[in-house]
Amino acid sequence: MAETRTPSLWTRRGFVRFAAAALGAIPAHRLLGRASDPTPAEHAYPIVIDALGGPGDPAAEEGAMLSARGVADVRASGIAAANVTVGPVGERPSLAAFEGILRDVAEWEKEIEAHPDVLTHVRSAADLDAARASGRLGLIYGLQDGVAFHDDLSRLDVLHRFGIRIIQPTYNLRNLIGDGCLEPDGAGLSRAGHEAVERMNALRILLDLSHCGRRTTRDGLEASKRPPAFTHTGCASVADHPRNKTDEELRLLADKGGVAGIYFMPYLRTSGQPMAEDVVRHVERAVQVAGEDHVGVGTDGVISPTDLSPEYRARFRADIERRKKAGIGASGEVPDVFPLVPDLNTPRRIQKLGDLLVARGHSTARVEKIVGGNFARLFREVWGA
Repeated sequence: MAETRTPSLWTRRGFVRFAAAALGAIPAHRLLGRASDPTPAEHAYPIVIDALGGPGDPAAEEGAMLSARGVADVRASGIAAANVTVGPVGERPSLAAFEGILRDVAEWEKEIEAHPDVLTHVRSAADLDAARASGRLGLIYGLQDGVAFHDDLSRLDVLHRFGIRIIQPTYNLRNLIGDGCLEPDGAGLSRAGHEAVERMNALRILLDLSHCGRRTTRDGLEASKRPPAFTHTGCASVADHPRNKTDEELRLLADKGGVAGIYFMPYLRTSGQPMAEDVVRHVERAVQVAGEDHVGVGTDGVISPTDLSPEYRARFRADIERRKKAGIGASGEVPDVFPLVPDLNTPRRIQKLGDLLVARGHSTARVEKIVGGNFARLFREVWGA
């Protein structure tokens, strides 16, 4: 079936926006932290990075990427850089996926032009430094699926020229590069997959293995000559789920100099709504296994906090069903568990997580690495100046 512009709730961006809006199921007293919350005790971290996230207002209409509230929340967030997903995921004609990436890049470029004092594009370590120095949010364009180039690796060069700096070979399903985490057979990287990793290394594109299956993850870790990443994941030893990485995978990632970003997603638990304590539990396990130099944050959500909107619950349920029918829904995607953390529901959620870690006795130096320093180091090493 030919691919057209993806309907709002079929995109990762639309799914997260809508799911956030559906949080009316959670009592108001459990939704802590709004954009207007004072943060006088918050530590001033040198750099904050969301390895998978970005601007977005859950209450905004589809297509109106940055509302006035969304812009204000970006300003308030204190995030220096975020890996924003461009392009669709899942099975589709590769050329249609490629065109979808270019359309999304064009949309974000328009947003940067419209808000030059708030947003900028990050292609290199120098751009990241400039974003942090100017107080703007640096947008890093990333892919969550390799289907756009899996039959024509020359497109990687084009994507690099358009500013793509982070790429996942697979989403949840199989493509010609390798297997996603929901494939039952669990095949590894194909010949084309090995060639893709080699080309990404040459172009200095960060290899992101977040959604890859076990064998594809291990093959990618072994094949990459540059440090790779799990930009948004959890620890399988804490919550056994296909989207979470095993202790062995975390150790191999650390051995290659990579970084694992812990997400704010339902997969932090085997059932029920994840809370801040769950995020902390996964961060601490990742530090224990991989070391403090190899753990970061990739929320897999939008910056703006969520307002209670019970009327959206029916639409959220319908979207869950659509994802399941498309074969891209994972276990844990259920109508009464939403993809964010209620008590970190604020634009400054990463800083609040950092403060929770400090309060638990982690050193300030360690926490500064986790909330942004480790990914800044990884980006600098992979991208160069």
